[in-house]
Amino acid sequence: MGYINSKRYGSAVQLYKKSSGDISYYITYKDEDNKLKRIKIGDKSKGITEPFCNQKRNEVVNTVKLGGEMPIKHKKPKMITLDEIAQQYFDYLHIYSSKGTIKETTNRYKNHLKNLFGYKSIDRITASELESLQREKIKFLSPSSVNSIVDLFSTILNYGIKRELCQVINPAVKIRRFKVNNARERFLTKEEIKELFEEIDDNELLTLFLKFALTTGGRLETILHIQKKDIDLSTKIITLNDLKNKETYRGFLTDDLVNLLKGKIIKYKANDYVVSLDKEKTTPRQIQCRLKPKMDKLFNKGLDSSDRKNRVVIHSLRHTFASHLAINGTPLFTIQKLLNHKDIQQTMRYAKLSPDSSREFIDDLYK
Repeated sequence: MGYINSKRYGSAVQLYKKSSGDISYYITYKDEDNKLKRIKIGDKSKGITEPFCNQKRNEVVNTVKLGGEMPIKHKKPKMITLDEIAQQYFDYLHIYSSKGTIKETTNRYKNHLKNLFGYKSIDRITASELESLQREKIKFLSPSSVNSIVDLFSTILNYGIKRELCQVINPAVKIRRFKVNNARERFLTKEEIKELFEEIDDNELLTLFLKFALTTGGRLETILHIQKKDIDLSTKIITLNDLKNKETYRGFLTDDLVNLLKGKIIKYKANDYVVSLDKEKTTPRQIQCRLKPKMDKLFNKGLDSSDRKNRVVIHSLRHTFASHLAINGTPLFTIQKLLNHKDIQQTMRYAKLSPDSSREFIDDLYK
């Protein structure tokens, strides 16, 4: 196959499709004797792009006009390592992400990517190497965890490409992810909720956290972010911070929770955190370490740690809140607002629990 003119730059930049499927890029120009010349810039697999070629052609044309020495062959630009791009990406995360997210992301990189790829020039990392990584990690990690590792690699590299730190084709786009069913279906029954409260009866922090979780459906970080100024006891309205979507929304308090808060926060200042031991913000780890063992003891005996469908975790409290709303006949649109879902499709999973879901016809089928 012959040379093909670029759709964007015409004959100034030409493409040559190799039998391997790769593409070689060339530039054309007229020398000082007005003769047409063609120079190979490099291959697509090595990070060469049409805009880069056009830039090089402009440099060559200017050199001809000024009478300088012409290059015979373009030298491949120096590539940086994955570690170098990752460091800049993590610096970027500090601007927009929470400490928990940053710690989780950096640990995933150090544990799964750094030793294998960190020292390598990013143009040397191939799709086959990523597939080998998948095969090794799936031996002891869940499919979703393995997907997260590949996605982190892809995110870091895309950051480098967008910031013009490198010019490569991201090999992760060729990698098939493992199929994962992430839907948590487990929610607590009223009897199980009672058991959990009895289990943590002597722990004021966990009791308050549970009541907020089961009353508002807020995520862990949302509940830990509640300050006195967010609560209006007279109207039983609470302002919740959705840190995931970076916005606030409204929730409502039960009489039971209002009565509990009246005696607790009366001496609090406006910015004091409510779910706390010392009015300072409680960390997610402080809740996890206290609540997870109790949930495991009551509900998770014999279940595999990767069994997302059946294990009870802290996020199950949000699912419990929404599930009981649906069971009580709350319209899905209202549940969407109370959970601050951006898309009604996120809320549709609770439709099967609604009294009008037609299950009563099945209940009466053989009576």
